[in-house]
Order: sequence, then structure tokens, then C-alpha cells
Amino acid sequence: MKYKMFSIAQRMAAVGLCLVLGAGIAHAKTFRIGVTQIVSHAALDADQRGFEAALASAGFKEGVSIVYDRQNAQGDPAKADAIAMKFVKDKVDLIHGIATPTTQAVVKHTKKIPIVFSSITDPVSAGIVPANSAPGKKTGTNITGVSDLWPVALQMETYAKFVPKAKKWGTIYNPAETNSVMHIKAMREAAGKMGLELVEVTISSSKEVAQAAASLVGKVQAITITSDNTAVTDLESIVAVCNKHKIALFAGDVDSVPRGAVAAYGLDYYLVGYSAGKKAALILKGVKPGDIPWGPVEKFSLVINEKAARAQGVVIDPAMLKKADKVLR
Repeated sequence: MKYKMFSIAQRMAAVGLCLVLGAGIAHAKTFRIGVTQIVSHAALDADQRGFEAALASAGFKEGVSIVYDRQNAQGDPAKADAIAMKFVKDKVDLIHGIATPTTQAVVKHTKKIPIVFSSITDPVSAGIVPANSAPGKKTGTNITGVSDLWPVALQMETYAKFVPKAKKWGTIYNPAETNSVMHIKAMREAAGKMGLELVEVTISSSKEVAQAAASLVGKVQAITITSDNTAVTDLESIVAVCNKHKIALFAGDVDSVPRGAVAAYGLDYYLVGYSAGKKAALILKGVKPGDIPWGPVEKFSLVINEKAARAQGVVIDPAMLKKADKVLR
């Protein structure tokens, strides 16, 4: 048998090629990410887009190094539970929990798979992070994420400036949503301090939104919707009632403004998701989720919809337009 002799240069080149191929193999893992979303509406959809954009900017490209299993519970807690069990059975590498009910479901079913939550108002009260945890702190568990605590009192004060004559305000929410209960409590307190009356209508599904909105006609001069996924899912029904009866409608998330609200002083949910996505990228790079602090997104924006204002009989003070970060015409 004859052996072929290689020069030193040829041998070094071969070693270099092996190192390059080895590096490629080391980074060839495709991560599977389970996405569980309670319902589909503009804010939560924006959250998901922001999350995936952050991972892409960190070098995790869909179809190359990431495969998403996107699931929607359609407002059904039982379906959220089934989705959680599916992800655990499939042994996904990471779970993105969008909103409280879906994240509560995955937390119940796994203590090992990394979980990154987003669009959750109070993850402590919801039992998602430890009771002794606080914003900016590490959980020491398999969980981290981004909360969407709204500036409810500031929102009420801001919206009152649009319609200073409105003394009776309405709101619609699902008491089964932990985030909504927390926000309604804050809204109630803010309204009381401002000398306003808050008329509350509760619902259990998005099918009841239109009827709930109609029940407020003749009772209120303005309506404000908090971070209630059930109500926001069918915001268009509330808009239709407000346009017909000249009732001013305000929202807490800026994504609801193009859908027909007069204004919102609140969060850009794309940025909520983007912040969560950056935490997910750290986990995929080897950082333990329990070592990544959770916390809120602190940037708020004022967005105004002049077309909606005209439809609902609201005359906007020019001073408010100057304060706006964005005006839709």
C-alpha cells in the first residue's frame, strides 16, 4: 500500500478546514420554540412579531436555527392547558407565553423547559414568578420575561383631558383575567380621586362584547378599555357602538388606536415582545432563565386618532395633539 505525502502547508489547510466544519456543526442545532398565545388581537400579535424580530436580530433565523410552533388558545383555558402539555411532550427548547392564562398553563406543566413570558400585568399575583420576586430581580427558576404593567392613573388623567365634561365612564372586562382585575382596581381608584363615576360591565367571552357595549349607551359619556384580552379581541363592536352614539372610546394599548379608539397612552406591544425576545436570545446562547431579571417595559406613548375622534364627536384640544407621539388622520 502506498501512502501519499502531504506538505506542511497542505496539512495545516486540512486542519483549518476541519475546524471550520466543526464550528459549523457546533452551531447547527435548530431550536424549537413553542409559542402559546391566549387570543389573537393587534397588541398580542405585535408582541409575537417583536419577540421573533429580536431573536432574528440576535442571529436566530426562522427555518435556519429556529422552528416556531405557534399555538393560539382562542380564549379557552382548557385549550391553553392542552397546548402546554403538547409543548412538554414535544420537548421544545423554549416556550414563549403571551399573556397570563397561557403562561400559567405552561408554568403548571413544566419546571425544566425555559419559559419567557410577555404581556402579563402582574406575574407575581398570577403565580408565574416566585412570591418574593420583584421587577428587576432574578427568579432562580426556569422563568423570566416582560410585564406590561400600565400607568392606569396617568391614563385616566390623560383621557379626561380629551373629554373634560364626561363624568360617567364605562369599562368592559373579563373578571377571569388576573391582569384585568388588577387594572380595574387601579382604574376605580383613579376615577374616585378624580371625582368620576366608573360603570363596570363584566363579560366571560368575546361574544358578549357587543351586548356589553350596548348596555353602556345612555349611562356613560366615555368608555375606556384596559388590558382585557376578551374585550380587546372584539374592540370593533365597541367602536361601532361608540361611533353610533357619540361616546368617546379610549384604550390602554397603542395598537387599539388604529382600530377606532380616540387615543391611548400606553405600551407599544411590539417593544414588549422585542424585550422578551432579547431575553430568549440570551437563554438560547446558554444563560439560565433564572439568572435573567424579569421586569416591565417603561416606555409609554400617546397616540391619537383624529378620524375616530370626529366619528365619536370629540373635539381634540390642539395642546393634546402637540403632546402626541403619533397622530393618525
